[in-house]
Amino acid sequence: MKTKFTLELSDVKAMAAAAETEALKNNWMVTIAIVDDGGHLLWLQRLDGAPPISAHLAPAKAHTAALGRRESKVYEEVINGGRTSFLSAPEIKGLLEGGVPIMKDGQCLGAVGVSGVKSSEDAQIAKVAIAAIGL
Repeated sequence: MKTKFTLELSDVKAMAAAAETEALKNNWMVTIAIVDDGGHLLWLQRLDGAPPISAHLAPAKAHTAALGRRESKVYEEVINGGRTSFLSAPEIKGLLEGGVPIMKDGQCLGAVGVSGVKSSEDAQIAKVAIAAIGL
């Protein structure tokens, strides 16, 4: 058997706090979602002023990044590159930049998804969140 790393509540809280700080520092009103390695929601935080749809998009981006073990941006690029049939892939949603997997020693622990500003800014917030736990 192998040892499996998992996120603890303290990790989730640290990532959420770092994401909130990064967003507020830039005056970006976003929703922050953190999921486990199966895409199950562990944290959802919608900052004041964040667009209502961001509460749906952030968890979807995180879900996709966790299940795919890669940034959701990869899927957006595949579709934009003309492979629209990828839109029919099961359980894949939130096919926009802003979902980033949380990786440790080649294992996916989960993902952070952010929505509400430019996709590259969403991804920036997600990466700051992950860096808060040393990954």
